[in-house]
Amino acid sequence: MPAPTLIQARPAAIPFAAILPWAIFGGLLFAIGLYFVGVEQGATALFDGAKVHEFLHDGRHLLGFPCH
Repeated sequence: MPAPTLIQARPAAIPFAAILPWAIFGGLLFAIGLYFVGVEQGATALFDGAKVHEFLHDGRHLLGFPCH
């Protein structure tokens, strides 16, 4: 009885053009999240009041952002 032959499996290459839109989308989501957690209710506040600040307050401390 002959020994079984091993088959090498290779992952399919994903073209850069297919990844680029998702990378841009992910980068925009990251930048928006970073803005709201790190900067909102500061000198560049887009919203009046402290609702956004209070909603994200513990997350700021968890990520090391000073806020008071």
